[in-house]
Amino acid sequence: MNHYFRVFRQKNAAVLLLLGFASGLPLALTGGTLQAWMTVDNIDLKTIGFFSLVGQAYVFKFLWSPMMDRYTPPFLGRRKGWLLITQLALVASIITMGFMQPSRDLTLMAALAVLIAFCSASQDIVFDAWKTDVLPPEERGSGAAITVLGYRLAMLISGGLALWLADRYLGWRATYWLMALLLVPCIVATFMADEPDDRQSAPRSLRQAVVDPLRDFFNRNNAWLLITLIILYKLGDAFAASLTTTFLIRGVGFNPGDVGLVNKTLGLLATIIGALYGGVLMQRLSLFRALMIFGLLQAVSNFGYWLLAVTDKHLWSMASAVFIENLCGGMGTAAFVALLMTLCNKSFSATQFALLSALSAVGRVYVGPVAGFLVEWWGWPTFYAFTVLAGLPGLALLAFSRSTLDFTQKTGQFLPRTRFASGYRWTNRLFAGGCGLLALWLLALALDAAGLTRLSAVLIPLFEAGYDAGALWCTIRCGAGLSCAAESRGLRRYPITARDFAAISYSRLSAPNLSLRVNLQKIISLTGGITP
Repeated sequence: MNHYFRVFRQKNAAVLLLLGFASGLPLALTGGTLQAWMTVDNIDLKTIGFFSLVGQAYVFKFLWSPMMDRYTPPFLGRRKGWLLITQLALVASIITMGFMQPSRDLTLMAALAVLIAFCSASQDIVFDAWKTDVLPPEERGSGAAITVLGYRLAMLISGGLALWLADRYLGWRATYWLMALLLVPCIVATFMADEPDDRQSAPRSLRQAVVDPLRDFFNRNNAWLLITLIILYKLGDAFAASLTTTFLIRGVGFNPGDVGLVNKTLGLLATIIGALYGGVLMQRLSLFRALMIFGLLQAVSNFGYWLLAVTDKHLWSMASAVFIENLCGGMGTAAFVALLMTLCNKSFSATQFALLSALSAVGRVYVGPVAGFLVEWWGWPTFYAFTVLAGLPGLALLAFSRSTLDFTQKTGQFLPRTRFASGYRWTNRLFAGGCGLLALWLLALALDAAGLTRLSAVLIPLFEAGYDAGALWCTIRCGAGLSCAAESRGLRRYPITARDFAAISYSRLSAPNLSLRVNLQKIISLTGGITP
């Protein structure tokens, strides 16, 4: 067992913990804690809601990540230099915000909040790249677990503890100054950290910093499959977490105090335990097996909320559901962060990790409005049953990606892109088109619900078109896979072809989508020779 805890006793463990702490601390200071300060200072609700937009920096950080790969500061090296710059900027910005008063300096506070979020997102870019460069493959699971531990502790301190101190003892100004002071040990950790050994030099031009990382990633085998996996792997968790507090208070009937104690404190503790335990287990599991096992656990754990929705309320049942769901979610997060590090080329780690982590945030950021509509349509029990099913597509994509992940984990290299027949490429274009139609459906749904437009007439056709295109893609791929499997086992008597499955899906296309069926007829004719 000592072998599995070896990484926790190394110098990198303390550095990872403190840098993870620095990564999580600014999040609440521009989010929930800042909202509470503005609420106490009687700022109107619309303005408080507008301040939530400062968090978009975490989604779009990949736009400036090439700059941090391209240029090297004149001190400490490419990774440590940028870490120090962003941390010093965070300390200065948080201290300055402490001098502000929301009712008096609202515009300046907004600018400072944007600056803090920008510096925090930039720090995340460099920290993620540093982890990818420094940690060997066998230590990435444990390294991710330690990072999550520091991150969650920082969120607890800058969230719950900061609110308590500001309300009872220190006031808002001194509380923000204290939060800035807590970053000083993290700056010390930056000096303690080892600068990665850059055997390959930094990009010599912006073209190399922007184009080459993208070309490197998309020239790999199953690149688009891996991107879709990153978006979908935590989708079920994102749906479940988007309305958990509202469900526990309004749906089940618990009081806000109990929900805050259980969902925040116990849930945070469970996430930390899950991340640490997941990191230990990953010392003896392959990346694929860890992702599959933890992914199944985090999907099935959402059944706890379904049980809460169909049974009488009890504090112990809420505590059990929250603890189990957060425990499994923490394990899945540890494996997922290890996946992102594995998929990054060390030559472009800052840009590629920023892109992949931004894609992983898509579900967390944008499922909220969709979840609200689903609850209105289905009710809480059906919604939480759906969150379990929403985690399964990511696991299916994971199964398709096994050979790619195993090869990369064992060799540290990436399989080159495989060139497929035109029919195969057409099915992928069909899938992308279906996803685009479903995205338009979600946008139209949100605009219609907000009363900004009247698009109810196009909602059903958009959904049907996107669903049918996606269903056709799935059946074509299933047919190709089964046909290949049958032939490899000598089952040639009753061959199952992709054309058969395409015909089945085509026959089920709904009548309103006649024009779509006509266009798809050409695509179906191209799928006879597909191989998976």
